[in-house]
Amino acid sequence: MDTAAVKSVFRNYFEFTPVQVVHVPGSVEVLGSYADSNEGLALTAAVNRFLFLAFSPRTDGRIELVSPAFPHAHKFWISKLTHDPAAPWADYVKGMLAQLRRRGVHFNGFNAAIHSTIPAGMGMGSSAALTIATALAVRQLFPYSLTELGAGVPPRRDRRGGLPPLPVHEKMILAGLCRAAEIEFAGVTSSLVAPLSSLFGKAHHLMNIDCRFHSVDHTPLIGETLVVCDSGVRPSTGATAFAALREHCELAARTLRAGSLRSVDAAWLKANRISLNHREYECAYHVVGEIQRVVHAERALREDDHRQFGQYLLQSHESSRDLFRNSCPELDLLVKLARAHPACLGARLSGAGFGGATVNLVAYHMASDFMQTIARQFETRTGQKLSPMVCQITDGAG
Repeated sequence: MDTAAVKSVFRNYFEFTPVQVVHVPGSVEVLGSYADSNEGLALTAAVNRFLFLAFSPRTDGRIELVSPAFPHAHKFWISKLTHDPAAPWADYVKGMLAQLRRRGVHFNGFNAAIHSTIPAGMGMGSSAALTIATALAVRQLFPYSLTELGAGVPPRRDRRGGLPPLPVHEKMILAGLCRAAEIEFAGVTSSLVAPLSSLFGKAHHLMNIDCRFHSVDHTPLIGETLVVCDSGVRPSTGATAFAALREHCELAARTLRAGSLRSVDAAWLKANRISLNHREYECAYHVVGEIQRVVHAERALREDDHRQFGQYLLQSHESSRDLFRNSCPELDLLVKLARAHPACLGARLSGAGFGGATVNLVAYHMASDFMQTIARQFETRTGQKLSPMVCQITDGAG
């Protein structure tokens, strides 16, 4: 944990000690690509890379943010939550504040320092963690509860001034606010999967997130570890490529007279292939197959068949590469190198694709050799340094 680091950032800038610190874990998508936009299923984990937010209240209606990741602090009034092109990173804070205000949550100004150990640009939920941390900090300073209709009765503090943990239904609502904050204010593509993962994480367990019914179940993962490898590639096409995939899926579902691809099975898809153009069919085939892979993978986990579970990860990557086409040469190479190592049970690209990282299911006792070997081989093949990360599965925030 880097609680001391964020407190130091706060003290160095504001010259006094913060009243409290909240921390939110990052997340890793283990299986289930583009689940949210297709009402699908995803297997994810909250992992031990955290965003820390140290804070202290103000009474003048002003908010001041500082982070060592950015050269300048950012100041704004709670009465004027507007985009500032000089500080786009603050949009995630402003976006969450706007969502809370819209639901009748009352708050005043505060000072905050932000420090993150979640790598940016790797699909590990760094932006979702910032929106969640903002909501949790406001809750600590100006207690509120959330209902489907807006703000509810504020929770009571205990004798030590602490608040009760967020109940399950409020975590669900908060995840929706996180997605809305990113889409409506920050103007980025977002889903429920990352905030749900960071809120509902459970140590040593994977989460099965159902994006149609907004439910979360947990399945133990004991004996193996998750290793994340950064390809070093950041998508140049950005939101355009992601939007194109979503559009292909939506058009396919509409043609098949389904509300989403969650309602389509493989037999119906194949029987109606002639109704779709080639690209729509490829995307639909990947998503329908991915939903089934999550179902079978969770069953394999419950039966303690981790080798079979790993096979579903490999199948998922092959489908992403060949059908969905959201991989890239560096991701394919990482999966190929991982697959050749005896410690690796499965590997695939994680997240939206077109760059980012791979997630690898690795035997715990051989993780060190796996990381050294794949780093050496990747550098030999590409000339690029690779720093694989062991990610311990941890509890969620709130």
